[in-house]
Amino acid sequence: MPPSLSSITDGALIAFDNLYDRASSLTHPTLRLGVTGLSRAGKTVFISSLVHNLLNGGRLPLFEPVRSGRVSSIRLEPQPDDAIPRFQYEDHIQALVRDRSWPDSTRAISELRITIEYQSASGWGRWLSPGQLSIDIIDYPGEWLLDLPLLERDYNTFSNETVELAGTGVRAELARDWLEYAATLDVNAPADEMTAKKLAEHFSGYLRACKSDERSLSTLPPGRFLMPGDLEGSPALTFAPLPGLTDEKAPKGSLRAMMERRYDAYKNIVVKPFFREHFARLDRQIVLIDALQAVNRGQEALHDLERALGDVLACFRPGTNTLLSSLLGRRIDKVLVAATKADHLHHESHDRLESLTRRLVDRAITRIGMSGAGIDVMALASVRATREATVKQDGHTLPVIVGTPISGESINGEIFDGNRATAIFPGDLPENPEPLFAADNSDGMPDINFVRFRPPQIEETGGGIKLSVPHIRLDRAMQFLFGDRLA
Repeated sequence: MPPSLSSITDGALIAFDNLYDRASSLTHPTLRLGVTGLSRAGKTVFISSLVHNLLNGGRLPLFEPVRSGRVSSIRLEPQPDDAIPRFQYEDHIQALVRDRSWPDSTRAISELRITIEYQSASGWGRWLSPGQLSIDIIDYPGEWLLDLPLLERDYNTFSNETVELAGTGVRAELARDWLEYAATLDVNAPADEMTAKKLAEHFSGYLRACKSDERSLSTLPPGRFLMPGDLEGSPALTFAPLPGLTDEKAPKGSLRAMMERRYDAYKNIVVKPFFREHFARLDRQIVLIDALQAVNRGQEALHDLERALGDVLACFRPGTNTLLSSLLGRRIDKVLVAATKADHLHHESHDRLESLTRRLVDRAITRIGMSGAGIDVMALASVRATREATVKQDGHTLPVIVGTPISGESINGEIFDGNRATAIFPGDLPENPEPLFAADNSDGMPDINFVRFRPPQIEETGGGIKLSVPHIRLDRAMQFLFGDRLA
């Protein structure tokens, strides 16, 4: 099929943006880092902790430029994109450090620029490089990333795939109201606005039920149905998949034609601008996931997370940025998939959490041919909310974690008030994650005591200055994502 005029126009705009970024980087070296997360994975906390540790001399032994003493200054600067809201770092870090509460999740795109001045590790590099790098952190919801595959799906394909998935596992019960209502409709009858609205409401309810803490499913496009913003109530968000569609052309003026038209409008109004203006301009990307929550919710949630990661990684085009590639379309040359909340496990299970994360992305990596230096996985805690200890029980020594559960959290029927710390045995992940994915998983999922903790109390120095936010492997993430650009 020949490219449409709109796709040619999109390509031209992407090429122009990339050329502009490339020209700007010649005088002011810049790296655009995308940060996103799937369902409560903690991207706001990740960005806040990363920036706080850089600005406040945090413990970063695995971040080579800091460890070697080559960094001379780090500062926040005004962001280059005036049309994008600023990531409210100061408000978020105040919530973490002063209030000991987790900051609210952002529900739209935002940006923050941090500039690092450094000395190159080589004499040749010191002669060629200005010794300065600006990192533009682009924060956006994971639901937006999961929308990108829609660009390659027409309405029929989207409907049939969504309806088929809705008939599996726990989704079948959650989708009952939507599918039962859709089954009563004559899709070829004249379109009616109230019918379209009711259909969209049933479908949105299904998506919200899938995302709830009780289910923690991840594959939930279209993403704006879960965070409509200023598009709430618009025709672009008033559609839904229809069951039993065939390849025959929809009658003009029919319900099916309306749904198809609005689905296309959603792609044109929501998905394409995000891809063109933001995603296509990224250099590096980190995708945060809450693998522990998926394990806690059972095998279906784990499989759904694997499916979502497959869709996510298929969006990335592996390869190295060159001047030619900037003309054809920028390439994201490094992607990090990071399982957060490693502090909810004893350190003996951190490597196991990393192995589980690698298993979650292995098939997608193979399918898209993105391996080696292009992608990495790790387990981290952007903010370490617990410390480790041991307790004696029945003559045995148990490794435990100690923290302050959030008010309302309960353990064995005991409800916590948000002020008292407690020790819990978190449980262990298996050394080999493969049985967790097996169809005949007779042993079931591991019993992980998943409790939400308050942020830690940050100690002060003698001068009353707050120390940097504690973390696990945040420095390793920095080294992978942009350490090479500071060599």
